[in-house]
Amino acid sequence: MNVLGTHVLLELRDCDPELLDDLDYIREELLTAAAQVGAHVVGESFHQFAPQGVTGILSIAESHISIHTWPELGYAAADIFTCGDQTMPEQATESIVAALRCRNPQVTRIRRGLSGTRVAELQATL
Repeated sequence: MNVLGTHVLLELRDCDPELLDDLDYIREELLTAAAQVGAHVVGESFHQFAPQGVTGILSIAESHISIHTWPELGYAAADIFTCGDQTMPEQATESIVAALRCRNPQVTRIRRGLSGTRVAELQATL
């Protein structure tokens, strides 16, 4: 089946709470994940919540990588949406899971966009 993109949803339980509350660490690890898979970062926005928690998004030419953390629960929700290379989201997922020392990840992969001949025609023109 031809698709326009792949969206990976990450339910990250039993993560290191200190790492989940460190904006600089979260930012660097998302940038590292993007670099490791060859994504092209075109923008970013990160925010530290009080008393705890971080939210952030990397806009990448291929779409986005985002995260929202709950350090008090040892939990983070993240997602990676990419167009094109179907292996990119899985590789970035492995990087993020390892960086947060996640002991209980749940990963859901969704294929998005049109399917069939029309997608193949569109992809051929890109």
